[in-house]
Amino acid sequence: MAFELPDLPYAHDALAANGMSAETLEYHHDLHHKAYVDNGNKLIEGTEWAGKSLEEIIVGTYDAGAVAQNGIFNNISQLWNHNQFWEMMGPGESKMPGELEKAITGSFGSVDEFRAAFGAAGAGQFGSGWCWLVQNPDGSLAVTKTENGVNPLCSGQTALLGCDVWEHSYYIDFRNKRPAYLENFLNNLVNWENVASRMS
Repeated sequence: MAFELPDLPYAHDALAANGMSAETLEYHHDLHHKAYVDNGNKLIEGTEWAGKSLEEIIVGTYDAGAVAQNGIFNNISQLWNHNQFWEMMGPGESKMPGELEKAITGSFGSVDEFRAAFGAAGAGQFGSGWCWLVQNPDGSLAVTKTENGVNPLCSGQTALLGCDVWEHSYYIDFRNKRPAYLENFLNNLVNWENVASRMS
């Protein structure tokens, strides 16, 4: 069964008032995300990974020692990353649920300290990659950053929130101002209810 490009959970212009234009979503979802789906399907066809879940393929093809990951990992991991990314955002205003705020405060000291750490991780990721709020197996929360398409599944962590810091994610709306994009992401785009729902 081939993987398919999931529909966005909102209209292409639904995030425009929150700082992510319809043009960005048309390029990012309809072209970039679709390319990961199409390339991933071609690469796994006829291999041992055909018929496996995204998660199984990611964990099975990840090589922590590889400077450049193999094509299957790169495309399937980016397919999974983007599936999560669209769900982690939403239109309108979203308030952080109490259980998430309590967990963040317990791990970082305050919500402001978490936001600072998340922004620093995203801004400090050299080149393409992602920054994440993750839940460790012991239940604690942490901020991490990963290169290219690597994600928290590769480290046995649960992804609660991820922000794409590849240039195609922000260049139309923010040009080269990645820190401003990250600040806007945290202030105006995150669906905090979705983030909270991912905690175990």
